[in-house]
Amino acid sequence: MKHKLKTNSGKSLKVDAPAKAWQARIADATDELAVHYVESLSFDRRLARHDINGSIAHAQMLAKVGLITPTECAAIERGLLEILAEIEAGGFVFNLEQEDIHMAVESALIARIGEPGKKLHTARSRNDQVALDFRLWCRETIDSLGGQITVLQRAFVHLAQSQGASPMPAFTHLQHAQPVLIGHELLAYVEMLERDKQRLGDCRQRVNICPLGSGAVAGSTLPIDRWMVAKSLGFAGVSDNSMDAISDRDFAAELAFDLTLIAVHLSRWAEQWILYSSTEFDFIKIADKYTTGSSMMPQKRNPDMLELMRGKAGGVLGNLVAIVTMLKGQPLAYNRDMQEDKRWLFAAADTVEASLAIAAGIVGSTNFKLQSLQARLAEGFMDATALAEYLVGRGVPFRQAHQVVGRLVAQCETRGITELSQLELSDFKAACDAIEKDVYGILGSNSVVKRYISHGAGGIKQLKTQLAKWQRLLR
Repeated sequence: MKHKLKTNSGKSLKVDAPAKAWQARIADATDELAVHYVESLSFDRRLARHDINGSIAHAQMLAKVGLITPTECAAIERGLLEILAEIEAGGFVFNLEQEDIHMAVESALIARIGEPGKKLHTARSRNDQVALDFRLWCRETIDSLGGQITVLQRAFVHLAQSQGASPMPAFTHLQHAQPVLIGHELLAYVEMLERDKQRLGDCRQRVNICPLGSGAVAGSTLPIDRWMVAKSLGFAGVSDNSMDAISDRDFAAELAFDLTLIAVHLSRWAEQWILYSSTEFDFIKIADKYTTGSSMMPQKRNPDMLELMRGKAGGVLGNLVAIVTMLKGQPLAYNRDMQEDKRWLFAAADTVEASLAIAAGIVGSTNFKLQSLQARLAEGFMDATALAEYLVGRGVPFRQAHQVVGRLVAQCETRGITELSQLELSDFKAACDAIEKDVYGILGSNSVVKRYISHGAGGIKQLKTQLAKWQRLLR
């Protein structure tokens, strides 16, 4: 079997492909069907940069403890950087016979520099090597996701700043409940996303432990310096148990859960705005570039990006279930099942990263239909709770106030009246003699949002406070 490499000069170099790392023991060559079944190179090649960075740190450590010479270390480092440059330039030819990115890089290194390349795998196994690469990728992905979430949060805050000072209906059970400011609802998503960032940061602490040096399962009899490698790669520490280190994929399951919850939050927001963009709600107008038309109905303007975001969340959840299911039946320590974890986590991360980018674009180009919202504020008696609290302020027990206002709402509906403020003072007095003429000053959604005083409420004072907080935190 020949392995084709491209050199920096553009010339092709053909070398005999080395046997698989395990083939000295297994004499019978694997057939073509098995080659394609066991390979992970088609998807784990994205770990190339992490694999090479880890190998360079490992080589530098081997040189420091005297297991390779400084000259050999320099040759290994130079060769690995050349290979990385070729991979990133798209000039590296991958061979599925080598199964994974680790063997692809190592075989290319041996072909390029000869004997020193054969010493790189000293005191390590593909078991701890892949655990290292995967943790490096997870750490980088967490950092990238945190940045993307911040961009989306800023988009929500900007929209809340520019269009958030007008009232809108808030819903429970998809029924009109109480009025809030537009900005208050927008900042609810900022809160969700902040928890997502916090979870990612918490996960990062468990990701940021170096497993390299654990070997295949039991460590090494050679005098390696694991702490040197960990420090070189920016890890906070090293793993304390070699068996756990190579078989631990808790961090992958945890990240998959974090990705799932981000996808769920985006799906909830997408569903809300799908409703808001409908003819029945007519609360918002999404930019044309984030909608599509119909192949049959020329008038249609469909929120397809939001619908796809809602749908893709199911796939991310499926990836989480796949990872956790893979782990549940595995004995200690490393098992080949773990090869599949990357496929699922890569897919989940790709989906969430794409969804976050689209979400930021949609939020940044959407406009609320203030006139339409204002017309809907008179529906649903959303000032009823404010009226009950008005009565509490006049000494009426809340349960009694609740019943009084409930009867007044029923009276309005019986008489075809759509707003409490349309009742006469005599109607209010008949229901409860604690009601005075000043009641009209607290009725109506525009009045209610001015009267909220509790911390975290949906009113004007609270919006100003929260906007100032988020502008400071997201600066």
